[in-house]
Amino acid sequence: MSMRTFYILILVCLTSLTIYPQSDMIRGVDVSFLKKIEDNNGLFKENGVGKDALRIFKDHGVNYVRLRLWNNPSDGYSNLASTIQLAKRIKQMGMQWLLDFHYSDTWADPAHQTKPAAWANLTTAALKDSVYSFTKNTLLTLKQENVLPSMVQIGNEITGGMLWNDGRVGGAYETSAQWMNLTELLKKGLLAVQEINAEGAQIKTIIHLDAGGDSSACKWFLDSLAAHNVQYDYIGLSYYPWWGGPLYKLTANLSMLANRYNKEILLAETAYPWTLQWNDNTNNVVGQASQLLPGYPATVEGQTSFLNVMKSIIRNVPLQKGLGFFYWEPDWISTAAFGSGWENLALFDFSGEVLSSIHSFEQGTAVQDNPAAKKTFLLMQNYPNPFNPVTRIDFVLPERAFVILSIYNQLGQKTAQLLSGEKEAGLHSIEWNANKLATGVYFYELRTAQFRAVKKLTLIK
Repeated sequence: MSMRTFYILILVCLTSLTIYPQSDMIRGVDVSFLKKIEDNNGLFKENGVGKDALRIFKDHGVNYVRLRLWNNPSDGYSNLASTIQLAKRIKQMGMQWLLDFHYSDTWADPAHQTKPAAWANLTTAALKDSVYSFTKNTLLTLKQENVLPSMVQIGNEITGGMLWNDGRVGGAYETSAQWMNLTELLKKGLLAVQEINAEGAQIKTIIHLDAGGDSSACKWFLDSLAAHNVQYDYIGLSYYPWWGGPLYKLTANLSMLANRYNKEILLAETAYPWTLQWNDNTNNVVGQASQLLPGYPATVEGQTSFLNVMKSIIRNVPLQKGLGFFYWEPDWISTAAFGSGWENLALFDFSGEVLSSIHSFEQGTAVQDNPAAKKTFLLMQNYPNPFNPVTRIDFVLPERAFVILSIYNQLGQKTAQLLSGEKEAGLHSIEWNANKLATGVYFYELRTAQFRAVKKLTLIK
């Protein structure tokens, strides 16, 4: 290979990632803040012209919307009335929606699973009945309004349980009695959905964990549900790199889940920044370069690359169990009266203009028109990077192939060959020890008969 050819190859592979959009992939957004933003004079634009945020999403390929439901929130947003208003707008635009029951008056997440105030002093038995009644009555109301969701989450990010402390698990609460409480609470919510389905609905149910990059936590939790015969349809995960770790952890977890539980998997929450700057006085969740993935800068292009790699990872989940993803709060811009700690993770700039990363949601060529494109070749950024002297390289093969993985220096000279042989379809990992090489920038190339990709890595001693 000549040096000129090598550098052309590097430029092509570093600036592009082949994505084969999937017609049935969920390409969703969670816009639970939208009504509050609109009521506080938040404006959304495309090409400088004001436009409904839902219309912008719809026009760029979003086919699903997720909305959270709080029991009795203090500010009146994310309650049933405001959720119905948004659900009607979603339905009018021809999109489907997912209802996320938090079973709380406020945020339910790994750090907080606070009971609604009205349920605070209930016995555990009464709490279970309340979960059933609230779920059933909510769905009956939505049915009367002709806005039943297509999917329902029974709890939000419940790796530590829900409705603490009655349904709390793990740590000091890791007892058989606590697991019995939690699983019975879940079964009550699931029963309410089953009864609505018995009347003609077809609502799918989701168990949602925050541990997108934590295989051991997911296995511990879902094995316990299986032991208690909890019946649900889909596994939901949150994955944010600054909490969930590098991409290979997400990929490995998705592979484990698909093979172990044989259920479709949904990334119920994900996001990535387009800048590390800020526009208001509200502290942003992500503001440090150390929170970013190697090879994915906090730029519009980096955000686009992140969305594209999420699509590829989902598409390559074993057994075709990757259902899709939801981008969490792409609409959460700041307004004069309403700050945002998510403004640099939105899909709009600080003026409300939609970013070009929105194009990642567009469908393009449908799978049924190109059956061979259901899965794609994927070479991931090495981790850690920079490294000294050991790093890990992950790649995904859509089919069995003869694979060559090589390292080159900046002159285009091959300095190491890490792999040369047949590999099965799926995720593969190679560890490289560069202790014999000098500090510098290197490139790793992965080749098969059908594919070739190159990425940059940096050795610092």
